[in-house]
Amino acid sequence: MKFDDIKKLHQKKYREEFRHFLVEGEHLVLELQKAATKNTPLRASKLYVSGQHEHWRSQFETHVISDRRMAEMSETKTPQGIVALVPMLPATAPRQGEHAIYLHEIQDPGNLGTILRTLAWFGNFRCLLGPGSVDPYNSKVVRASAGAIFHVPIELDVALDSLRSRFERIACLDMKGDPVQSAGFQSFECYVFGNEARGIPREQLIKLDAKAFSIPGSGAIESLNLASAVNLCVYELKR
Repeated sequence: MKFDDIKKLHQKKYREEFRHFLVEGEHLVLELQKAATKNTPLRASKLYVSGQHEHWRSQFETHVISDRRMAEMSETKTPQGIVALVPMLPATAPRQGEHAIYLHEIQDPGNLGTILRTLAWFGNFRCLLGPGSVDPYNSKVVRASAGAIFHVPIELDVALDSLRSRFERIACLDMKGDPVQSAGFQSFECYVFGNEARGIPREQLIKLDAKAFSIPGSGAIESLNLASAVNLCVYELKR
């Protein structure tokens, strides 16, 4: 890929066109290297470093570039001197015992990054993103995921009404549902979570025949942050 094309990857339309995204910083590159030892397609990543990192050891094809070019590749005010060009991976086939987490029109990059980090920590989850959701490959999500994006299978533009044909048992969160500590909460294949502000239209949940569960609280505030709700449910699934 030409350098001028790499610079365009700050925009979603070019990430989709070239099927690549950028990660920046030592921590993310180390996580990428770790993931590439087990995930062969990630080994096609390329590394771009400025002089301060020219002796960085990596299994990737590495290019030393000028500080000026590094600044053009970076999305941070102070470039960190190391950027990887990473191929987007096709979603793998579901694994035995895997749970799917479906996010309906999630908008906050920090929320999505945090959720991916939780899914990677507990393992054997995949993330399904509904149409209109934040792009998981934008820099804010990638940074918030702390490298988890390399470890969690992600499917994009998954229509909500397609879940019924994929999963026999679907669960969702609702204030009037059974507590997530209830017997049987762990037996569902797909867990559906709504948009941060609007949730999911009730008529669509009825069509999915989704079983409702709730996270008991004190009632002092109206609701939990989306990422917090997902994190608590995932913990309960693995408890």
